[in-house]
Amino acid sequence: MKFSTDVLLIAPAVMGVIFSISRIWDAISDPIAGYLSDRTTIKFGRRRTWMLLSFIPIAFGFLAVFSPPESMQGQSLDLWMMVAILSFYSAITLFNVPHMALGAELSEDYHERTRLFGVRHIGFTLGSILSLVSMSLLISEENNPTGNVRELASNLAIFAVAVMSLMIFFSVSRLKENPDFQNRVNKNPFKAFRDIWVNPHARILIIVLFIENLGGAVIGVLTLYVTQYIVEAPAWAPLIIFAYMLPSALSVPLWIPLSRKFGKIRLWVFSLALTGISFGGIFIIPFLDSVSERLIVMFLGAALGGMAAGCGGAIGPSVKGDVIDYDEYLTGERKEGSYFAALNFVFKSATGIMLLVTGFVLQ
Repeated sequence: MKFSTDVLLIAPAVMGVIFSISRIWDAISDPIAGYLSDRTTIKFGRRRTWMLLSFIPIAFGFLAVFSPPESMQGQSLDLWMMVAILSFYSAITLFNVPHMALGAELSEDYHERTRLFGVRHIGFTLGSILSLVSMSLLISEENNPTGNVRELASNLAIFAVAVMSLMIFFSVSRLKENPDFQNRVNKNPFKAFRDIWVNPHARILIIVLFIENLGGAVIGVLTLYVTQYIVEAPAWAPLIIFAYMLPSALSVPLWIPLSRKFGKIRLWVFSLALTGISFGGIFIIPFLDSVSERLIVMFLGAALGGMAAGCGGAIGPSVKGDVIDYDEYLTGERKEGSYFAALNFVFKSATGIMLLVTGFVLQ
């Protein structure tokens, strides 16, 4: 969003509306992706097929977001960004929903799932840490009077797309699927999603995930703006985000054994309390006089919030798998795709709401 507002000079309110439109579109695309992933019957695998096909639209969408034609301005640029963002998020759904669904299918063991999704969260976070290099380069280029942020962003996007494509090919070639699950799905898409809402554990999970992701969305959206305009130290933004991501990855091996001792749900609730404390502490920053004091609060809040995120990243998807098992107990069907599509929509809805609010506040 910051690239759009500060480099492309698109009004923050316009970007907020664009992201909100993309969330409305997700209400349609996410269930379709989940249902199609569940219903696909092909020897190559119902999850791996969609994961492999997703790399093409992801690549085009990502490049379009960060490489709009320089001749475009005004409404034409706004329209370009709207189409690019809608395309990118739709393509990401084609990968994320089958990928998460496959993770829940790899093991039916209650605790093994936590380890599995814990390792996934570590890999996801390490990839995000690597992206901080690009962010740091873009911030440095923005502060350079002779810098060309748009050209650098385009080159970095091309590099990211190449790496992403290779990683998708590698994961698809190494992962295997359980063929028995292909014949245990619901043929009625409306009944499949009705079953999710009827499941009482799924309803609670949806509400909890929405609340949890509202906080994460705030960090993702506002960190760059807060460090530049409130903390008044924009160069520190990548390090602050790094201070959030590193504990998020390193704390996973701590949360996994604790989940065995105290239970997944209790530990998850405890991590949500830590998240609230870390985010709440940021409100004192405008009342601090010196930049160093503001940075200390930002780093402490980021580290504490990152530790809490490590718990949610490992335990949250594992609990989703347990809820899907309960649905199978009630219906005799496997609906990982439909469940993770619904939960993926909850995550993106929380992000979309915060982007909309942030856009109008910045405006």
